[in-house]
Amino acid sequence: MKNFISAAGPNTESYRRTSKKLSSSHTNGTTDCNYIVWTPSNGLGNRIISMASSFLYAVLTNRVLLVDHGADMAGIFCEPFPNTSWLLPMDFPLTDQLHSLQPGNVHSYGHLLKMNNMDISTVSQAPPFLHLYLAYNYDKHDKLFFQDQNQGFLQKIPWLILKSDLYFVPYLFLLPSFQQELGKLFPDKEAVFHHLARYLFHPSNQAWGLITRFYQAYLASADQKIGLQVRVFNRKASPVSVVQKQILGCIKKEKLLPQVDQQKLIASPSKNKTSRAVTIASLYPEYYESIKSMYWMNPTVNGDVIGVYQPSHEEVQHWGNNIHNLKAWAEISILSLSDVLMTSSWSTFGYVAQGLGGLKPWILHVPAGNQTTDRPCPRAKSMEPCFLTPP
Repeated sequence: MKNFISAAGPNTESYRRTSKKLSSSHTNGTTDCNYIVWTPSNGLGNRIISMASSFLYAVLTNRVLLVDHGADMAGIFCEPFPNTSWLLPMDFPLTDQLHSLQPGNVHSYGHLLKMNNMDISTVSQAPPFLHLYLAYNYDKHDKLFFQDQNQGFLQKIPWLILKSDLYFVPYLFLLPSFQQELGKLFPDKEAVFHHLARYLFHPSNQAWGLITRFYQAYLASADQKIGLQVRVFNRKASPVSVVQKQILGCIKKEKLLPQVDQQKLIASPSKNKTSRAVTIASLYPEYYESIKSMYWMNPTVNGDVIGVYQPSHEEVQHWGNNIHNLKAWAEISILSLSDVLMTSSWSTFGYVAQGLGGLKPWILHVPAGNQTTDRPCPRAKSMEPCFLTPP
């Protein structure tokens, strides 16, 4: 794999020859190498799970993956492949088109199928490039990417320009043409993202500095590290007080932390007390303040010492902001170092943390409305991310 990427990566002769075909109306003969260009969509969690999916698809189809990190992801990750780069060159001929990819555009795979009455066999000349739109709002034509009988046609196209925010790996396992190879690569289907993420995504020096300073200051001396990630998509629909009750209900029901003793001011002496460090990752400070105050104002019933910490609280998601994404990557990595993890439902931020750490988290159901549930956080069945909007 490394030798293949080195021979066909950016600034190689193979890359230059294949790039020239982008100006043609159709492919003309075979190419040295085929490529898939990943372009970003949505937040950092979405980007990481879709990059991992794109890399696996590239491996299965013998393509070189090039990624368009853009300015807001610059310097967050180390390069994963020695002696070469997976970054898309700045002079890539189709750069102006990359950030305007939408469902059904004239260069999309879905549009091509639609214009040929869903029969790809009627296309006489394969184009030099196609857009693949596999984001959350993709339409019924773009979803036909997952038809196994059409994969042969896609193999003829030198350049696939992909826009995705999904973890679409699970569907690759359903395509007969990939099943044998996937079975060899991943005998344990529940560890696919874990292996992909640990292979591809390594913190840059700047990110590693944030991670290690926080870890050494607050977590290193604790007997147990507990991660709590709270993602609220609509603050009006999910009031702070209700979400707090849901969090405390989860902690109590699953015994993730000891309860406090409201009848005492000082904990009873104990030789077996455990120190626990809780890292809370959230855009908002209220959940951190609530839990920190609870364990500061009262001792625990068993004498355990609880420290509660929050690396940042940005209040809003800053789209296109490099420092915001750097902090997010650091917090994902810190959560992945937990012994016990609770994440929020539908959160790709949490998916990446659990996958990196090889953890099966408790999934916090963030209530929509004023009612908590009697099952606040069921245990995940797997450390794998979900395919949030499958076809």
